[in-house]
Amino acid sequence: MRKIVWITGAGKGIGRALALKMAREGWTVAASARTEADLRSLVLEGEDYRIHALPLDITDAAANQQVLNDIEHKLGAIDLAVLNAGTHSPMTAKTFDVGIVRDLVETNLMGTVNGLGVLIPEFRRRGRGHIAVVSSVAGYRGLPTSAAYGATKAALINMCEALKPELEQENVALTLINPGFVETPLTGKNDFPMPFLVTSEEAAEAMYSGLINEQFEIVFPWKFAVIMKCLRLLPNRLFFFLTSRMVTR
Repeated sequence: MRKIVWITGAGKGIGRALALKMAREGWTVAASARTEADLRSLVLEGEDYRIHALPLDITDAAANQQVLNDIEHKLGAIDLAVLNAGTHSPMTAKTFDVGIVRDLVETNLMGTVNGLGVLIPEFRRRGRGHIAVVSSVAGYRGLPTSAAYGATKAALINMCEALKPELEQENVALTLINPGFVETPLTGKNDFPMPFLVTSEEAAEAMYSGLINEQFEIVFPWKFAVIMKCLRLLPNRLFFFLTSRMVTR
């Protein structure tokens, strides 16, 4: 039986690569993004597969519910939802901007919360389902230029850790996806070397492998993941000694 996946942020980058990967693997893909032109090109690129475009601004809570209703009416009950949509704006102490923080919180954190807000009640009601939340290794510890972005990703990590044992008791699987640097339009904003950079296609392969095995945490690339996980264990004095070397004058 063909399974149904809903992927947000499917117009570009990781979300687009994952949509194409899952369609090729036989899934029926409900692809959401804010930019309709990106969705149209995705459907054309995957014309031999089953990809359905459902435009969505994830910051609109009511629109999330409407898209979920549309998917389940037109395609059937969702088996897996990948809440991937998000954005990135580098910010330093010199360029600290309340507006940037608010925009990232509304998109990365509350946009994902809007998705969870419609999926969790539905999956709990039916007693099954699988939700994946895309965060980032940037949420492990605070790094220069990532004060706003990293804060939203840290919040998602904490939220997923809190929700997992409760959802597990109701037969709802939860996966946390923490990518490192992936070659996307968002990382194109970075003006510094990005270690262990992987392509969107490589990221999609890693994500798909972890998703079908219902891993709790999917993190890649593994070499960068090890470094970031070690940073979580460092005492503050050593951690800030290292990160101070990352600050540009």
